[in-house]
Amino acid sequence: MTNWIPEDDKLAVLAKGARSRVQAKVGAALRDETGRTYASAEVSIGLLVLSAVEMVVAQAVASGSTGVESIVISSQFEVSATESEIDLVRVFAGTGVPLYVVDETGKPIDSRLT
Repeated sequence: MTNWIPEDDKLAVLAKGARSRVQAKVGAALRDETGRTYASAEVSIGLLVLSAVEMVVAQAVASGSTGVESIVISSQFEVSATESEIDLVRVFAGTGVPLYVVDETGKPIDSRLT
């Protein structure tokens, strides 16, 4: 496990809330380089399919963020970040960004650095 910090608890709550609001399978939350937080869920509308990580990174970029401190993924089912999601975070924020997957209680069950 990488270094989970208390601020990541907030991301776990935000990711689960984003997922729950729209009954999505996966939600994600991100803390940017200034401490601002963003949360979103996966989206599937016809041919448009965006993961929760893609959505939350897009929100951060659209808000003017230039970096990422941490990302948390919340799912009712066992998931992990895809290589394309990890590549997206690397392109946006570089390497070394902690990316966590949490269970229903918000406890980290998987982590990796991008």
